[in-house]
Amino acid sequence: MKNSLTVLFLLWSSFLYSQLEFCQGSKGDPIFHETFGTGNLSGPALPASVTNYRYVTGDPNDGEYTISGRVGQNNTTWHSYFPSTTTSKGRALIVNAGFSSGLFYTTRIEGLCENASYEFSAYLMNVYDRTSNACNNGGIPINVRFEIWDETDTTLLKEGSTGDIQSTISPVWERYALTFQSREGQGAVILKMFNNGDGGCGNDLAIDDIIFSSCGDLTEIIAEGDTGNPIVICESTPRRSFTLTATPDFSVYNNHVYQWQESDDGILWIDIPNETREAFITPEISSTTYYRVRVAEASINLENNLCSSVSEVFKFLYVKTPLAPVSAGDILVCTNEEIPPLMVNVEDDNHRVNWYDAAVGGNLLAENTPRIQAYTPGIYYAEAINNDGCEAGPRTGVSLNFIEVPAIEDEILSLCENSFLTLKAGVSGASYLWSTGETSEDIIINSTGDFSVTISTEGCRVQKNIKVIPVVPAVINRIISEEDRVIIETTVSGEFEYSLNGMDFQESNIFRNIRGGIYTAYVRDLSGCETNSLRFPHIVIQRHFSPNNDGYNDLFELKGVEYFNSSFIRIYNRYGSLIKSGNGVGFTWDGTFNGKPLPADDYWYEIFIEDLKLLKGNISLVRQPGF
Repeated sequence: MKNSLTVLFLLWSSFLYSQLEFCQGSKGDPIFHETFGTGNLSGPALPASVTNYRYVTGDPNDGEYTISGRVGQNNTTWHSYFPSTTTSKGRALIVNAGFSSGLFYTTRIEGLCENASYEFSAYLMNVYDRTSNACNNGGIPINVRFEIWDETDTTLLKEGSTGDIQSTISPVWERYALTFQSREGQGAVILKMFNNGDGGCGNDLAIDDIIFSSCGDLTEIIAEGDTGNPIVICESTPRRSFTLTATPDFSVYNNHVYQWQESDDGILWIDIPNETREAFITPEISSTTYYRVRVAEASINLENNLCSSVSEVFKFLYVKTPLAPVSAGDILVCTNEEIPPLMVNVEDDNHRVNWYDAAVGGNLLAENTPRIQAYTPGIYYAEAINNDGCEAGPRTGVSLNFIEVPAIEDEILSLCENSFLTLKAGVSGASYLWSTGETSEDIIINSTGDFSVTISTEGCRVQKNIKVIPVVPAVINRIISEEDRVIIETTVSGEFEYSLNGMDFQESNIFRNIRGGIYTAYVRDLSGCETNSLRFPHIVIQRHFSPNNDGYNDLFELKGVEYFNSSFIRIYNRYGSLIKSGNGVGFTWDGTFNGKPLPADDYWYEIFIEDLKLLKGNISLVRQPGF
């Protein structure tokens, strides 16, 4: 943990030191930029006038150097790659410092302006890999001294050292810089780099991107009223001019001369004739225009872009009123279809679209979208607006209308056996296509199953489905005659109607309060396919009687037998013994046998009626105490 903290501290200290002499103002384009080439190959060697170290193509030993995009090719104690954090991201000068400190690199920089401020900078890296543990205590740190001499190599203009740059556990580029002033009447300087480190294990370095750039003040442009930058000018507002003022920060220059420039794209700049004062009045702005000002300490340096600094760019953004959105088309949709959104297109992808319910004014329906999902018919109005707060363009109306599709309902129909059925589309004046292939409004079928018809009208289509099921025939199983009720039972369950006269039908199979007599039971299906009938006698037979002389149910007697030509009845006890018999008409039984009362019990009867089935059943004899 202690070693880690030491490394972090050293990195922080190195970074702080490297920032001490950077240009604090505005830098111009590089006057000189040594990249050492691109790619991973080695070379070429530097001229003999630049270094007294020996050139090699692999990893150098003490007193040697190479130029390559690769590091640690043979030397496993070095880092194995360069991080892509330099300006050029290419080859670098790799130096294995000699055992003695001293000069290892010198070069002449031409094209400078006289009496001007500059920044020299370079990237440095300690290439020794601390994790290899090949050297004690992380190896000997690298330490480089930079010297800037005048073009005669007799006057030292500026010098500075990096201080110790310790080895790291991963490769790290650090940028170092010096600022200096060129001499009057001179247009060149000489750069010298010295190894301040000791010889031994370590002190191996890489250098890349040696750059010389002009250094001037940071200059801000302020518009009258300090309205900010950029200024938005809407096409709908009256044209006007503006006063711009250059405001340098005096971080480098003591005196200032100016040259105002303009551009229509922010890339290509043109000097504005005679505009060399601190303040500048623009012409009336009618298009997007950029302004900046070149600043120098001497007028002669304004003539060379490399000898002056440039202010920030001030932009006038001229915003045209958006054109009306272009409709993607009115929508006419069938009422049974999904409603597509209404859409418009705008000339500029940066324009936003709002939707209203009126051509002017009205209510906002949707915003920031070129489409709207509408559900009611009408005209919806789209308006294009820009993002700069300027007036919106004219609105475009897009309509939504519906074609009413006929309302239909699917059907379930019944088909009588061995018969035909007419299937109806249910909509007139349309086009039809049945699942059978027929194209008429109605079709005739003679089989059960699933059928469908597609109905087309005004370009819309709707489908009607018809299920045809077979009719269950109504067959009478038996007739139950109980007291004054008649119950008609069928062999199968189904949707049937019932009648005792063939005219008056009901859904219930139970008839109540029916007087005795001969009846015919009728059953028919609801489709009217078939009617089944059965003739039967109905005699009102008591279920029980109680001979207690109260005048109510004192006798067992038959009602309705008088409607038959002949009838005969027999009564038995539970053991099959005949208790009483006789003709049905007028037959009564008081619950006695041979004049003696029989006990309360169930007794059975048989009723014989001419030409009809034998009727059998039981009756309960109820006795009350004392009777």
